[in-house]
Amino acid sequence: MRFRPCIDLHDGKVKQIIGSTLGDEPSSLRTNFSSPHPPSFYAAMYRRDNLYGGHIIMLGPGNEAAAMEALAAWPGGMQLGGGITADNATLWLERGASHVIVTSWIFHDGMVDMPRLEHLTQLVGKKRLVLDLSCRWRGNGYYVVTDRWQRFTSLRLDAESLASLGAYCDEFLVHAVDVEGTCTGLDERLLSLLAKDSPLPTTYAGGIASMADLELVRRVGAGRIDATVGSALDIFGGTGITYQELVAFHAQQA
Repeated sequence: MRFRPCIDLHDGKVKQIIGSTLGDEPSSLRTNFSSPHPPSFYAAMYRRDNLYGGHIIMLGPGNEAAAMEALAAWPGGMQLGGGITADNATLWLERGASHVIVTSWIFHDGMVDMPRLEHLTQLVGKKRLVLDLSCRWRGNGYYVVTDRWQRFTSLRLDAESLASLGAYCDEFLVHAVDVEGTCTGLDERLLSLLAKDSPLPTTYAGGIASMADLELVRRVGAGRIDATVGSALDIFGGTGITYQELVAFHAQQA
């Protein structure tokens, strides 16, 4: 198990946002934290502490310059997601992303567009593609949500769908959108599903509030599931977990 650091960008700044409030209406947005530091501050810190494999997420337009700044601070050290398409994926790899992360572009009318996914895999290579399967519970299971986590797709996460998609990418990133940014504890039901059914390295995100939650990821995930921490972390204004605790935890797992 590894700790995967994050840099969430909104309006060109590093922020922590309650994921379920991301929508078309700015008035609905709920922000937990807006950093006084530039993105490069965090990327350089992660580089210093050898925390490979974290992700930079562009939450909406106007974040390209900030993303490039973060990538320049650690070329090849972090993944990049948010608005990735076949038209810009190669460019972001050239700018220093280790992988590109994609969700919305591979869906059409709520269904996976297999020709698009196959094209993207051929374009960048399976080993440099991460699929973001962020999801919400609805009715009988977890369904992937797109378009800033506001639109449900028909893709239900289970052993069959994860195995099928795993043929086209290197990793999965899964935000538990219903608890993302809330610091109310992780979604153990989703964590258990990923630990049981994911065929690839998978990073869980959402709701982690304490070191006890990270221990739960380690135990339930049997070392197969990595985790990222946002709003609970002291470097993002949180009080539940310190960054140094996470660095030490990461070193212990290694």
